[in-house]
Amino acid sequence: MTALPAWLPATANMLTPYLTVADADRALDWYARAFGFRAGESAMKDAAGRTVHGELYYEGRSIAMVAPEGAWGGTDRTPRNAGIRLPLSFYVYCADVDRLADGARAAGATIERPPEDMFWGDRTTMIADPDGYLWMFAQKVGEFDPSKMPKP
Repeated sequence: MTALPAWLPATANMLTPYLTVADADRALDWYARAFGFRAGESAMKDAAGRTVHGELYYEGRSIAMVAPEGAWGGTDRTPRNAGIRLPLSFYVYCADVDRLADGARAAGATIERPPEDMFWGDRTTMIADPDGYLWMFAQKVGEFDPSKMPKP
């Protein structure tokens, strides 16, 4: 693995999604309970004390940033509030897909696809969060097996 460039903060990733959420404080709490993410210390609050910028960490690394609808004069809405399903998901490796799915279910997540072993060697699950974002969690459990690839 190569060393991080000097211009990249030690806990950051080069690609960090910035999610619009309905309520940043509620989202930060939910992500902690459901996925085990940790809220960063650099949250920004408005005059009423509500978070207008928050960061999520997982296994010591930045995984996403969040801001509520309307923050910073923006007009973006969550996928759920906009009535759309985004054609993307966030792929996150974890130590135990089954345990993570159980915890997410207990926190009220929608399990779109329960944990299953995939032909490429990962065990995955697809989970929708309360704002409508899709998260695919994966755990490496084997190796790629081309004989199990779906036929076109």
